[in-house]
Amino acid sequence: MTVPLLKIGAVLSTMAMVTNWMSQTLPSLVGLNGTAVSRAGTSEKISPDEGWQVYTSAQAPDGKCLCTAVIPVQGTCSRDLRSHQLRQLMEKVQNISQSMEVLDLRTYRDLQYVRNTESLMKGLDSRLKVAAESQKSLNAKSFQELKDKMTELLPLMPVLDQYKSDTRLIVHLKEEVRNLSGSLLAIQEEMGAYDYEELQQRVLMLEARLHACMQKLGCGKLTGVSNPITIRASGSRFGSWMTDTMTPSADSRVWYMDGYYKGRRVLEFRTLNDFVTGQNFVQHLLPHPWAGTGHVVFNGSLYYNKYQSNIAVKYHFRSRSVLVQRSLAGAGYNNTFPYSWGGFSDIDFMVDESGLWAVYTTNQNAGNIVVSRVDPQTLEVLRSWDTGYPKRSAGESFMICGTLYVTNSHLAGAKIYFAYYTNTSSYEYTDIPFHNQYSHISMLDYNPRERVLYTWNNGHQVIYNVTLFHVIKTSGEL
Repeated sequence: MTVPLLKIGAVLSTMAMVTNWMSQTLPSLVGLNGTAVSRAGTSEKISPDEGWQVYTSAQAPDGKCLCTAVIPVQGTCSRDLRSHQLRQLMEKVQNISQSMEVLDLRTYRDLQYVRNTESLMKGLDSRLKVAAESQKSLNAKSFQELKDKMTELLPLMPVLDQYKSDTRLIVHLKEEVRNLSGSLLAIQEEMGAYDYEELQQRVLMLEARLHACMQKLGCGKLTGVSNPITIRASGSRFGSWMTDTMTPSADSRVWYMDGYYKGRRVLEFRTLNDFVTGQNFVQHLLPHPWAGTGHVVFNGSLYYNKYQSNIAVKYHFRSRSVLVQRSLAGAGYNNTFPYSWGGFSDIDFMVDESGLWAVYTTNQNAGNIVVSRVDPQTLEVLRSWDTGYPKRSAGESFMICGTLYVTNSHLAGAKIYFAYYTNTSSYEYTDIPFHNQYSHISMLDYNPRERVLYTWNNGHQVIYNVTLFHVIKTSGEL
């Protein structure tokens, strides 16, 4: 009698271990422990009322990209049928585990009782064998002793009845565990069960998709400008310096143009470090002198305003020749409509994520800033916008993502005061702090490739990181 009881106890202990493992492992398998698991090659689509808010900044001095993602407040996962099924499975596992704990306790208790009566059962068994062989030996005294021992064993009957009931419960629990195993297999097939190598491949794939997503974050609304980072102190009070806004990141050449009028000498440094140390450069001598400091290098060519004219010039560095030049119709020049600091800054070329722009003004629009999209091949004006902001009241300006940002002064205490959105032909007044460390800015341009502002500030070459605000709609897969 003891052997079947011991087997039942072993089965119960084993099943308790299995369900304990299931209760601990199931959440991670089905994604209820905070880790979302999805089918290979797809992503769970969360549809909050608002998109994700992502702030991206330019490269830090150590080369790292600075990004911050803010999850929407109302972004919650929907409780679909699968989630309801998983909660039911978890409840079943918990109930089975509790039932097995009760069975385990009962088994242990009743097993102790059986062990305590084991010697009594053995003695009774031997007496019955003797009585069966020779009924003459069973006298009145012996019969009474046998009857007393049987009476002692009577409490064992309800214990055995309880074991019968527990056996039926165990069969039921086995069936429940079998059903749960089938449900888990179905969920694993639906949601994906991956080994280490497969998970590693998924991580690499997600990293690649994240990188591709970040590459799309080139455009956004300006929300902040960092403190200035001084690269070098050289040249006169006025000038310009820049890198190419379109070439691959491996091309780190720097161009340097000292002075604001009649200049023709352009220095090309091989790297930023060479520029800092003032070595490893070549000289380009322009066929026409420049006016102002609003020059820009775009795809291997220099775009600048020809001195004493409203002519735009495209000079190609590799061929050392002028590819095209064209007049900006009606644009003022020779300090007719400069920025507040003067310096023949009537015409300012700039580049953003969408291409080449020219900022100037005319008599027809009463000296207000005009923004024009320019074809970089022909220098033809494609479209123009009248911003309504007087150019002589502007310290400097720059373009980011089709938006013109204007500072209210070129001196200390300046801030980014005005923004004109060409995509909606609308404007707003802003209040973005802008630290003018050396108190006299004569050139300010945005480089979309590096997401920084290049500045010539009183004989100092300075850069600023910018912080852009993005809203990513989650209606589709990223």
